[in-house]
Amino acid sequence: MVKSTSPTGPGQRQLRVGELIRRTLSEVLMRGDIHDPDLNRLSITVGEVRVTTDLRVATIYVLPLGGHGKDEVIKLLARNKGELRRIIGKKVALKFTPELRFQLDETFDRMDETRRLFAQDEVRRDLDE
Repeated sequence: MVKSTSPTGPGQRQLRVGELIRRTLSEVLMRGDIHDPDLNRLSITVGEVRVTTDLRVATIYVLPLGGHGKDEVIKLLARNKGELRRIIGKKVALKFTPELRFQLDETFDRMDETRRLFAQDEVRRDLDE
């Protein structure tokens, strides 16, 4: 397995390529450029794209609007990843277009859980001391 980051974190090149892929994919999904009506009817947020150090694999963190139908979104994106990869390859000038892997973006769920924990009386009491 290829490590996705160095011990000091992702490099500038990884961050730049990841952000370029994120913006391109967000635009493609927003405009409905995919030939799949099931995918085009959904509003999908592309939260982050992490690219391996060799730029061969891009892990794309997505979340459907409202958080409903998460499993369906991952299946639809996986079903259309060849077309998405071709579009990204045309729009992003890279030597190789990375393999696309889709995962649910759980950042918002973790933030909600953190807020819930901080709202507990026991935790608030400990923080005030």
